[in-house]
Amino acid sequence: MSEKSANKQVPLERVRNIGIIAHIDAGKTTTTERILFYTGRTYKIGEVHEGEATMDWMEQEKERGITIVSAATTTFWTPYFEGHLPKAEYRFNIIDTPGHVDFTAEVERSLRVLDGGITVLDASEGVQSQSETVWRQADKYNVPRICFVNKMDKLGADFLATVEDIRTKFGVKPAVMVLPMGAENNFKGVIQLLERQALFWKDTAADTEPTVQDIPEEYRAQVEELRAQLIESIAETDDKLMEKFLNEQEMEINELKMALRKAVINYQLVPILAGSSLKNTGIQPLLDAVVEYLPSPVDIDEVKGTKPGTDEEVVRKLVPEEKFAGLAFKIQTDPHVGKLTYVRVYSGTLKAGSYAYNATRDEKERVGRLLLMHANQREEISEARAGEIVAVVGLRATKTGDTLADESEPIILEGITFAEPVISLAIEPKTKADQEKMGLALNKLSEEDPTFNIKVNHETGQTIIGGMGELHLEIIVDRMKREFHVAANVGAPQVAYRETITKPAEGEGKYIKQTGGRGQYGHVLLRIEPKDRGTGYEFVDEITGGVVPREYIEPVNKGVQESLERGFLAGYPMTDLQVALYDGSYHEVDSSELAFKMAGSLGLREAVKNAGMVLLEPIMKLEVTSPENFMGDVIGDLGGRRAQIQGTTTRGNVVIITALVPLAEMQGYVTILRSMTQGRASSVLLPSHYDEVPKSITDKIVAEREGTHRR
Repeated sequence: MSEKSANKQVPLERVRNIGIIAHIDAGKTTTTERILFYTGRTYKIGEVHEGEATMDWMEQEKERGITIVSAATTTFWTPYFEGHLPKAEYRFNIIDTPGHVDFTAEVERSLRVLDGGITVLDASEGVQSQSETVWRQADKYNVPRICFVNKMDKLGADFLATVEDIRTKFGVKPAVMVLPMGAENNFKGVIQLLERQALFWKDTAADTEPTVQDIPEEYRAQVEELRAQLIESIAETDDKLMEKFLNEQEMEINELKMALRKAVINYQLVPILAGSSLKNTGIQPLLDAVVEYLPSPVDIDEVKGTKPGTDEEVVRKLVPEEKFAGLAFKIQTDPHVGKLTYVRVYSGTLKAGSYAYNATRDEKERVGRLLLMHANQREEISEARAGEIVAVVGLRATKTGDTLADESEPIILEGITFAEPVISLAIEPKTKADQEKMGLALNKLSEEDPTFNIKVNHETGQTIIGGMGELHLEIIVDRMKREFHVAANVGAPQVAYRETITKPAEGEGKYIKQTGGRGQYGHVLLRIEPKDRGTGYEFVDEITGGVVPREYIEPVNKGVQESLERGFLAGYPMTDLQVALYDGSYHEVDSSELAFKMAGSLGLREAVKNAGMVLLEPIMKLEVTSPENFMGDVIGDLGGRRAQIQGTTTRGNVVIITALVPLAEMQGYVTILRSMTQGRASSVLLPSHYDEVPKSITDKIVAEREGTHRR
């Protein structure tokens, strides 16, 4: 870690909270390593392929060469070239996020608290499916971003094809800032279009500074053409510049940059830079672009939330002088200090040793220590101000997505939404001694990761863990063993099926018990109707005239929900239906909450018998990148997996096949694909939606479940 403290105060307009997002293997972590090296945060460059990356500090990350948890760090940068913003020190709070779809929660929570993003793309692969997913996640939280086309030195690198991909697949207007000189083995550097400067880098790790030269003759015509296009697209976003453009007046570089900055913050343009992180090329212009075009907290100006318990909108300015408000976006168990809660401070100041009010849970929390994180190293600080990202020690009740605020003026900020798990497996401790330890370990891991859930199957007594994919659950089990020293036996992965209905039906639920003394009496009439896919469960109270007293309506809903959890067809949770309570009766003496809860459960059981129950399964979006000569084999194999081929595109001599395929058919697919293509094809699987399971397969699943229950 560098000698200087990472907690130097710089004016808020010189703070950048940025995240690095991308498809798996596009070079995010390598790019982050270069950024840390150039900003003086590390003295030597850590390589992912050597297991030495600073930000990938977990054992599993080093072994697999992938990022699993988002790591946060603080570093400083003084712009390299003269620009339109002051040449002073800028503070970067950087989060390096995972690219693998199984760790989508890490990306989601990071994007929620960032002000800007760098999307890293592989120049030979263009925009891949997971890049699209993270791009849409960033759209959801309105995060302005710039694109870095990485791996320009790789075989098949094509800068302009990648720019076209960005235009069509992301649906945005690219602002091409540089033109790479050469590609693959001939990649020498980049030309900055606005400045008309050619930057050359020597291909040695020691010599990482660019030399500025005149533009080589063979690129001049193309530079002028691209520069004119860039100026036109910037001018289109600004009335004053448009007037100059139409009158063919000269525009100054600084006014173009100011207008571009505004356009980026308003999501009108996306600046595109290029380079090769592995060869230390193109990083300085990228860092300057972060300073010049990505927003500071001042540009974002304010954050909106609601007053607890009401829908009343509350606005906070993003300045230290405001009342404190922050969002807890990540929880991590640290072997040295216990539970760490990462908080983005939006407004005001948070002091170590003070108290904060958890507005989401209505609880007062003690702030023990405040830490500035650099991956898994830490530096203690006394206070955190607006615009900072810090780790807090000592919070007990706070969970991911909770708002911490000043108790005198509470606010609840927009939380974070996470995807539902699509795959599960049974897990049991190897020994009795591991039993208790396993419960603690699983709870800690589920606190950290909102897409990981734990259920106990009461019929079999098994613990079932659910997650976003096989790799996700594999890492969880591995972490249990290493971090918590719990050995466990694991069952085969199971698909997270759901049950639903296809037609409306009605059912009556009566729970009447007469035993000596006070009896039990609950009576309800329910109507159930199917809802659109992905809309979940809805309860409607249609009781008039008090035929069921108010205090018994919620217990009916509870009884229905408990039954939905257990399912009726094959024991899977039910979803996408509306349940209406429209009639019933009660007894003055014998009715109770329990009786109506039981009646709700019985009424639902009765109604689903005639509602045309079906099984739903998770459908995944699959993208296979394969050499052309194996295309027939890959498509033929997918045909046997109930896949619907969506399309194929050719890029160089590889073909990209996209398909929708049931998750149930994809176990062990990566291995099969490798052996089918001599190890040359790769695939990415993303959750898409739930769809009906064919009847023949449903019958088989139901029969299997019944067989298990009989045993």
